[in-house]
Amino acid sequence: MNKKRFMMWLTVALALALAVGLGINATAAGVLTKDQISGIVDTQTDETQITNPIIEVAKSARQSVVGVNNYQTRSSTFYGYGFGYSAPPAEPTLAGTGSGVVVSTYGHVLTNNHVIQNAARVTVTSEGKEYTAAVMATDPELDIAVLQVPDLNLPAVPLGDSDKLQIGEWAIVIGNPLGEEFERTVTLGVVSALDREVKDSAVDRYGRRYAKTNQMIQVDAAISSGNSGGGMFNVLGQLQGIPTLKYDSSNRSGSFFFGQLQQGPSIDNIGMCVPINAAKPLLQAVLEDYTGDAEVAKTPDQDSSDNEKPMIGVMIATLPPNLSLVANQTLPQGAYVSSVLEDSPAEKAGLLAGDIVVEANGEIISNSSALQSVIRQAQHGDIIKLKVYRAENLADILENKADRSTLGEGEYIDLEVTPKFPERSM
Repeated sequence: MNKKRFMMWLTVALALALAVGLGINATAAGVLTKDQISGIVDTQTDETQITNPIIEVAKSARQSVVGVNNYQTRSSTFYGYGFGYSAPPAEPTLAGTGSGVVVSTYGHVLTNNHVIQNAARVTVTSEGKEYTAAVMATDPELDIAVLQVPDLNLPAVPLGDSDKLQIGEWAIVIGNPLGEEFERTVTLGVVSALDREVKDSAVDRYGRRYAKTNQMIQVDAAISSGNSGGGMFNVLGQLQGIPTLKYDSSNRSGSFFFGQLQQGPSIDNIGMCVPINAAKPLLQAVLEDYTGDAEVAKTPDQDSSDNEKPMIGVMIATLPPNLSLVANQTLPQGAYVSSVLEDSPAEKAGLLAGDIVVEANGEIISNSSALQSVIRQAQHGDIIKLKVYRAENLADILENKADRSTLGEGEYIDLEVTPKFPERSM
């Protein structure tokens, strides 16, 4: 009898368990209460409990990172023996973008030289606003440049001591990859190596390419086109490096702002930064010369009357940018001297046919129009200081009288010329 009663209770217990299980399954299958749904989806996150040095650096340093715009002009003007000035070059157009970091409360911005190379006009952008910038100093060898933006009201980042960097510490990279669309992007990696000897080529201030070797910081943080000139920070928020190039599968020797694509092996996560200590001397020199807001635009003097135009006695032209020696940057940009008038101020100064004028009175000359502008501002008795590039056989090569293989080693030469004014008729 007891056995029958036990079996009956066991059956009842199993039935109840089955009923409860079916109820749970039915609820899980879709019959949920509002409280149950709320418990799943109405969740909260207390951001004050989520913190680390990376977040703090991102909050502070991002405010000081800006975009840098490079506007360029193209000119094909031709200019005679000091007479008949041609039309001014076209309005500059956007040629490329990079990044920069505000390093002083006076509007000084540190960036890469290759970001602003050959620019007719430079601007910086921040949160949808664009500001005119003045290029205060450049160092093509180190690939750094210092800008000043008088109207920029952004906090300055503290500089670190890159000699104290350690392999394995965090490397926080902030910049504008691909321009303003991805403004102030933060990527994270580690310092992979220090004092990496990077052999590469650079372009001097006149547009001529030459070989160079620099000691750089290797990081594995993502560096994309447009990051150049931005910041590599430590966990203290100090600027320790300037992202400058990356190695990738398309370009084994490093991908720059205007890099050329080449075939290469599979490479990932190798980026190079200029140590901040290498940039400090140039920045210090700019700060020592600081006297107030920079002059970011110059208004050229009005032309003298036709009878008062100065001349130096040269025929000059702008070499075509598609000319192979110009395109591969064997030659610098400038005003090419195709001929020199006999017994002219230019001849007396030592100018020769085949010279390329790259600087006049401290101003970079990138085309014939720029040289015209300097000459026509001269007054009676003024001396124009010129820097010219001279290479043996260049004139013959450009006139197809000699083969390119005969081009000699070039050099920069300093000359002084006193413009001549036409005699006034009585």
